[in-house]
Amino acid sequence: MPRIGTRKLYYLLKEDFIREGIKIGRDALFDYLRTERLLIIPKKNYTKTTHSKHWLRKYPNLIKDKKVLRTEEVFVSDITYIKTREQTHYLSLVTDAYSRKIMGYHLSNDMAAEQVVKALQQAVKNRVNNKQLIHHSDRGLQYCSSVYQHELGRNGIISSMTDGYDCYQNALAERVNGILKNEFLIEKCNNKADLEKLIDQSIHIYNNQRPHLSLNYQTPNFVHNKRVVQDSLNNSS
Repeated sequence: MPRIGTRKLYYLLKEDFIREGIKIGRDALFDYLRTERLLIIPKKNYTKTTHSKHWLRKYPNLIKDKKVLRTEEVFVSDITYIKTREQTHYLSLVTDAYSRKIMGYHLSNDMAAEQVVKALQQAVKNRVNNKQLIHHSDRGLQYCSSVYQHELGRNGIISSMTDGYDCYQNALAERVNGILKNEFLIEKCNNKADLEKLIDQSIHIYNNQRPHLSLNYQTPNFVHNKRVVQDSLNNSS
């Protein structure tokens, strides 16, 4: 995790510092890394991948004022582009809004609905409960397509979309995109095969090893599994 950030780095190293007798706090670690020019410089690189001016049916925003209380209550989806030395590829992601766990993903050479829906299909296979689920996305052509909506309907998933093109209404999905691209996918791969391997490794690390600030420094997979166990115990009692 070469671009994990100082706060999460300090959380991971804190016990090692104590064990080795190194007295350093979070702010002091910031200062030290700054003097060594090791602080992470944020990248600002944005390309619009959403085409929302189309005639297909759009769905209302069902999560605007909703507080997500459990795993697999809301899935958020988005598409981002990643370049190799051969061409531009597109990564489709489906993330659980409660645990921030990436539930499904698929890399393709285009943004056709038939490709984007494969991430959803993987996410459905990885579900661990059958409770009501909302799928939230932007109003992109792929998510409004009959292919994608049929897959949602076939699995009893309710469709929700942003109000017009407002990236803040799908901020969680875009945040996950940014984490992958800015912290993991930082080197340009030669081809799609190499990129697929890098994405597989990156998502595994993101789900299982990277502490998440919004999860109180726990990992998405830990929070996801912990909540599943809690729900199971509550249902059995």
